[in-house]
Amino acid sequence: MDRGRLARVGVLVAAGAVLCACSSTGEAAQTPGLEARGTVVTTVKPTRQDLTNQISLAGKVEINPVFGIVAPVDGELRYVDRQPAKTASTRPIWVASIWDDGVPRRVEIPKDSILAGRLMDDRSDVTAGMPVISARYAGYGIVADIDSAQAYRIAGAVKTVRGQITNGPGPFECSALGTIAALPAGTIPEPPVVSPPASAGPSAPPVVGDSESAPGSEPTGLRLVCTAPEEIKLINGASVTLDVVTAKASHVLVLPVEAVAGIQGKGKVDVVGEDRTRKTVDVTLGLTDGKVVEIRKGLRGDETIAVPGPDLPTAAPGQNGPSGAVG
Repeated sequence: MDRGRLARVGVLVAAGAVLCACSSTGEAAQTPGLEARGTVVTTVKPTRQDLTNQISLAGKVEINPVFGIVAPVDGELRYVDRQPAKTASTRPIWVASIWDDGVPRRVEIPKDSILAGRLMDDRSDVTAGMPVISARYAGYGIVADIDSAQAYRIAGAVKTVRGQITNGPGPFECSALGTIAALPAGTIPEPPVVSPPASAGPSAPPVVGDSESAPGSEPTGLRLVCTAPEEIKLINGASVTLDVVTAKASHVLVLPVEAVAGIQGKGKVDVVGEDRTRKTVDVTLGLTDGKVVEIRKGLRGDETIAVPGPDLPTAAPGQNGPSGAVG
């Protein structure tokens, strides 16, 4: 055989060896540089930082906006027999009491407002934070609609609100009124019947209270209502951007939101061990700015956490609660 034929045979043998690179068991060899399927690749360590729960809302100027006032404690609701006034009061007005263990706690509408409606039946059992009265602010207010995702970030006490009117004055402090919770249609108590004077005779009709009192409050969605300082000129319908801060915390343990299952209250994270296996643990969550979330309990701070976090189990058919939502 000449040298040319020998060279061609050698090339074919080498090519066949490359194409048939197999393990002794007949399985294809694992590609170098790739982890086995299911191995955690992306991880993160908890860090500490100052955290502010801050959110931006789009609002507008409205005349006489309606807002809700909540029960200060758990207890039995008892309304004061009071008719809405035609003009706003210059002082807070007592409209109901919450009785808790025999002790009444007053519910008042603030000054510069009038009663708009009762949101619960008299003598109802209520819980702290439940809207029980709607009031109507007399004058210009700023109203921002809130979706359910934003609501849980604003659900705590609103610390500060700053407003900026589009192409107008600002920024300025905006004083929040009442609660952000959605309000049902309120009811106005019937005016008391006043007996006619004896001199009027038997044919005289009974005299009743003011029949032109304000109607009950309209139903609302989730929204924030606030008022601007007197020196800020407002125009009905003008667009406003609201910057809302609900809470601040210093030097708290945080994780990226992608590493945590859940946003409010209780959540879960996957802790990665030295052997690269995952272990799901429960954590207590705090503030979030939409990028990181505070870890109040459940971690020491030196763990390695998998990203993304664990998947929450899917509810079996028919096992959802009344709303079907995850809290």
